[in-house]
Amino acid sequence: MLTNYFQIAFRHLAKNKGFTAINIVGLASGMTAAILIMLWVKSEFSFDRFYSNTNQIYAVGMKDVWEGEAVEHFYTPKPMAVALKTDFPEINAITRVDKGTGFLLTHQETKLAKEQGVFVDSTFLKIFDYKVIAGNPLEALKNPNQIVLTKSLAERLFGHSDPINKTIRLDSSQISTVSAIIEDLPDNSFMKGSTYLVPWTLMEKIGYSDDYWGNNSIQTYIQLHKSANVDQFETNIKYFLRKHTDTKVANFIKPIGDKWLYSNFTEQGKPSSQRIGMVGSFIAIACFILIIACINFMNLSTAQSEKRAKEVGVRKVVGANKKLLVGQFLTESMVISCISGLLSLLITLIALPYFNDLVSRKLSIQFDDLLFWAMFAGFIVVTGILSGSYPAFYLSSFLPTKVLKGKYLHVQQKFNHRKILVISQFCIAIILIITTLSIQRQIRYAQNREIGYNKERLVSIIDQGEISKNRLLIKNKLLSSGIATQISRTSSPLTENRSSNYMDWAGKPKDNNTIFARIGADENLVNTAELQLVAGRDFDLAKFPTDSAAMIINESAAKAFNFDDPIGKTVVDGRNWHIVGVIKDFIQESPFSPITPMVIQGAYAGTQVTNIRINDHMNTSEALAAMEKIFKEYNPDYPFEYSFVDSKYAEKFKDFQQLGTLSSLFALLTIFISCLGLYGLIAYIAENRTKEIGIHKVLGASNFKIIRMLSQDFVLMVLFSCLVAFPIAYYIADDMLSAYTYRIKITWDIFIAAGMGTLIIALLTISYHAIKAALINPAVSLRDE
Repeated sequence: MLTNYFQIAFRHLAKNKGFTAINIVGLASGMTAAILIMLWVKSEFSFDRFYSNTNQIYAVGMKDVWEGEAVEHFYTPKPMAVALKTDFPEINAITRVDKGTGFLLTHQETKLAKEQGVFVDSTFLKIFDYKVIAGNPLEALKNPNQIVLTKSLAERLFGHSDPINKTIRLDSSQISTVSAIIEDLPDNSFMKGSTYLVPWTLMEKIGYSDDYWGNNSIQTYIQLHKSANVDQFETNIKYFLRKHTDTKVANFIKPIGDKWLYSNFTEQGKPSSQRIGMVGSFIAIACFILIIACINFMNLSTAQSEKRAKEVGVRKVVGANKKLLVGQFLTESMVISCISGLLSLLITLIALPYFNDLVSRKLSIQFDDLLFWAMFAGFIVVTGILSGSYPAFYLSSFLPTKVLKGKYLHVQQKFNHRKILVISQFCIAIILIITTLSIQRQIRYAQNREIGYNKERLVSIIDQGEISKNRLLIKNKLLSSGIATQISRTSSPLTENRSSNYMDWAGKPKDNNTIFARIGADENLVNTAELQLVAGRDFDLAKFPTDSAAMIINESAAKAFNFDDPIGKTVVDGRNWHIVGVIKDFIQESPFSPITPMVIQGAYAGTQVTNIRINDHMNTSEALAAMEKIFKEYNPDYPFEYSFVDSKYAEKFKDFQQLGTLSSLFALLTIFISCLGLYGLIAYIAENRTKEIGIHKVLGASNFKIIRMLSQDFVLMVLFSCLVAFPIAYYIADDMLSAYTYRIKITWDIFIAAGMGTLIIALLTISYHAIKAALINPAVSLRDE
């Protein structure tokens, strides 16, 4: 029986090659999209969940409320870890993580400067059990002169020789011994991109550490004992920071496996939607695309029902029951599903490298995993049943007494299911198009936002080696040579906020818990960045030596301080800072969020970034070449590395642009699959109505009227799809954008563009067969077989 099923299935599919090809391509396209999305979803759900003790690891966070809005982040003071370990016996191990390291690594003639290093405590590899290739993970970070390398970094430095116990010079003086080699850190980890680990004791040795409780600049992770009461621990830790500093902040812990997907806030403390929401959206998109592909199959299968009606009638007359007929039609759908599945696997392998670039991940298919094949087989079966069940039960329900008398057409017109299926397809497509257009408009809206400074022709160079020591010599030479017109040094790049704290001032209300972003600067920052002064002046150490302890604040900070006239007022942050200037707000963090109150502190705050405004009269490439010579002169052991501020600012849109690109890609794929089914339907309808068209032409109908007759039903279906999809799309787009304070209003023109675009694409899809049918000579179409 089963053999007979397959023989008839292959015979029928071979006989109808066009419809078979459309079904296979449509299903394969939908299955490919679903596979790619689910690979990404799997990666998202595995983020920081692969440690042997994942359920015991927690990130320590800080929580507060400002202007009625919750603020959370996962940056903590450096001394907090030691105090936590002392006060809470339920902590099995604790480690601090500072990803700001960027030493020049030298071994013999090999020099590497672009590697991302991380300061960690000696317990790091005990808590996070990344795979260790060589060395003892429990002893590898105990001494300040040790270093742990990833496999790829070890190969770049030492080739294929054994690196254990060999030495590396960090910057100009520090010599470290390789104590362990670990596998490259995975993309689905908070350590992504890091290539070496150095002990926290080295940070203390070289003077990078501090015991200031107001400097929230590193991450803290704890591993609790298995027997620990987590709820009680979180209650006990809530007001821990208040014991050590005058603050209203509350502490909390977040499971390491939940930190990526379930945090409502970025690590910089800005509100954001949970990433799990985006994951859920893409799961829904994968399901929708697959459903659209299955709808195509249903439509085309039931569209051919008139051809197969007599076949069903004859089979029932000779004894076939409904169960046998359902089995036959499901076998046909399973064959198509299997072929489509194998084709989708091939397409996925071809598309995966490009998809990986798009999502910035290293996704792969585990062909040696039996679970993968079991899930893939289940995926094919579910798709086959989903796409074939309705046509199977529909076709097998025909009454032989009617279809053998030619009364099938009358039965068919009582309920036109195909219209509902086509409307469903285009509803999904229109919703995706409107969502995509909203995302693209939101990106442009944020890109056009006034950022508060001039980012063009502004170069940032982070200190390496002897740059800090020779900073004045470098500055004077850049200015005297005409390469630069303005130069200023800051503690961090203008596009990043690496430090924040509470401030004290005279008259501060007790319930004021404002967190201020802060950066340090030496002088001339206003002119270099072309910030806009509202009051006061720029730093000028030559005229005002006390400007080392001065402060410039933005308008949001001035509002938070609530001074009648901020100039000359004193603010306390570890020391007294006197305000000398007020600038307009400028964007340092997310362009989609409100601007944080910010203070720029004088030279006492420290600087490690040189900001250079290139002379407008110099060619950029020539200026960079001349700049490199000067830096190599005063810092010969290090490569010349720089970044343009406008490029760094553009990176702030990366995640949102990635979302927009993915949405656009899947919206286009949805339209393609929908139109593929539409193409098949119009071909079948035109074929079935050949004689009707011939009669209309004999009676005087023009080609235009014939085309309109064939097209009008599809136009009405698209228009009805718009009416259904528009309110749903508005709700989805508005909910998605509600996470952003600085956002667009969703206007009517987006809906018109989506509706008109879909209608035009649908008309172009059906036009070929409609025009072809209209041009057939009636003498040919009315000729009796």
